[in-house]
Order: sequence, then structure tokens, then C-alpha cells
Amino acid sequence: MAKYRICLIEGDGIGHEVVPATRRVLEAAGLDAEYVTAEAGYEYFLEHGTSVPGETYEAIESAHATLFGAATSPSGEKPAGFFGAIRHLRRKYGLYANVRPTRTRPVPGAYENVDLVIVRENTQGLYVEQERRYGDTAIADTVITKDASDRIGRFAAALAMKRRQKLTVVHKSNVLPVTQGLFMNTILEHTATVEGLKTETMIVDNAAMQLVRNPGQFDVLVMTNMFGDILSDLAAGLVGGLGIAASGNVGDEFGIFESVHGSAPDIAGQGVSNPTATILAAVLMLDHIGANDVARKLDNAVNTVLAEGPRTRDLGGTANTEQFTDAVIAQLR
Repeated sequence: MAKYRICLIEGDGIGHEVVPATRRVLEAAGLDAEYVTAEAGYEYFLEHGTSVPGETYEAIESAHATLFGAATSPSGEKPAGFFGAIRHLRRKYGLYANVRPTRTRPVPGAYENVDLVIVRENTQGLYVEQERRYGDTAIADTVITKDASDRIGRFAAALAMKRRQKLTVVHKSNVLPVTQGLFMNTILEHTATVEGLKTETMIVDNAAMQLVRNPGQFDVLVMTNMFGDILSDLAAGLVGGLGIAASGNVGDEFGIFESVHGSAPDIAGQGVSNPTATILAAVLMLDHIGANDVARKLDNAVNTVLAEGPRTRDLGGTANTEQFTDAVIAQLR
């Protein structure tokens, strides 16, 4: 019997390319695992009328962790019955911490010496999707609770203590003192009790500027849902773009790991997508389940290929998905 059971969900668009590529890499890295595949996403909804079938829940719940490819979420008014698969899974399984590391990799245009993690509260804020319209007026609710703020604050503080012992609480309490103030102050109540942790607060506007001017000042940043969504993409731009940006959705019981990028329908099916972000999401997954040696081996192999080539088109190279994947596998042997 294999030591680990991994659920693989390709999802939409280029997910059908980057997840199989990542499975090949995991197998080459020697991970002692069995794999179960499952369905979710907009494409599945269009064919079957639901974004996530019951069998997918069973597959996720039977696995040590799940690797998710990419999800399409149509802009504007959604079709009747549609819900975003990944947002739904985050809430269903209590995946309250969205962990998005940003680290300098050997790719063109990257800032030097960037090594930070954005921790995004994953279940509340504006992304509770409670919207309504009254004629020409549209209203969206934002939900912040003390319990969820405390939970994400404790998670971020514990992560910072494993790193460089610095935590930045990003907020907008100067304009939204009730909701953002509750989030910030709840976290500060906890961090005041953590010996050796340096905690600072920073208004989100300033945080955006500081990330561009001097990202090396940051270690772990914690923020509400939408701020984390936006600033983590900004941070990815500092080190090479979304093609190398990985993400983990972590709760007390389950973990779903994914690339930060979307389904890229403009290039889907062409075999030219960059699988790096999904491979690095697998690295996060491996660390989460305790396969740390395999994680380091895989991370080093990716760095070597990024440095020496071949690179995919988004990173200035000419390699297609298969060629890049083959190069990573060659480094693992």
C-alpha cells in the first residue's frame, strides 16, 4: 500500500495540461503515492449542471491532500446554478488559510532576495458572495468575525515564528474601522502574547507600494480575503509572474493546493502552458503532508531548469509544457 493518497482535480482550461505534467514529475521524484482523479469546474458544470459532483467530495475526503489545476469563473452574471468550484471547496472544508509564498527564482525580471508569504483569510470578507441589486444600486456584504480573524492570526503568527519572526498585519481600518478594525485588533490581541514575534500594521495602500519598492522588508503578511487576492498577484509579478506562483488552501483537516493563475482559455489545449506553478503547488502539498525530502528534491529540480532552461514562453523561452516537464524529470534522475 502506498504511503500517501493524492487527489488530482484538473478543473478547467490548462488544468488538463499542468496537472498531468505535475503527476509525471511527482512520480519521477519517487513519491510513494497512489492517485485518485476527480472532476470540478465550469466545464463540468456546463455538461452536468453542477460544479462539483458528489464523487469529488469522496475523493478529497479519502486523500491526504488534493492538487487542483485551474478553475474558470465566468465574469458578469453567472449561469443559474453555477458556483465557483474552488471557492466552494474552500468554504466546505474550512480551508481558512490561503498561503501564497513569493520567492525569487532564477527567471528574467525577478527582484532579488524576495522571500515572503502572504496569508489570506480564505472564508470571509467580500468573497462570501452575498450580493444583491435594487434597481440601479448594487450592494455587497463583507463578513468579518472575531473567531475567523483570531484563527487566521494564530496561523500567520505561527508561520512567522518558523521563518524570520516578523508579521505584517495589512488592513484598511482607517476607512473601515468596524470590519477591518475587528480583523486587525483581533490579530494584535494574539500577537501581543507571542514572545519573539515582531508585529507591525500597515494600511493596504502603503503595503502595495512597499511591496514594489522594497519587498525584502517583508516576511509574513496577513490580510483579509480580497486584499490577499490582489496583493499576492502583485507579489507574483515581482518574481516572474503567475506562471511560477503557487498557493495552498489549508484547514485543520484538509488541504487543497493550486496554482495562483487561472484556466487561461486563450492557450488551453495548445500544449504551451507553464506547469511550474502547479509543480510548486505540489511542493507546498508535499511539505504539508510531511514528504519534505521529496519536496526539497523537486523544488531544487525546478530551480535548476528555470536557471539553465528550457523555459516556457511566458518566461522568455520556447519550451512547451512537455519539454519543460521532461527537463524537470531529467533533473530528478
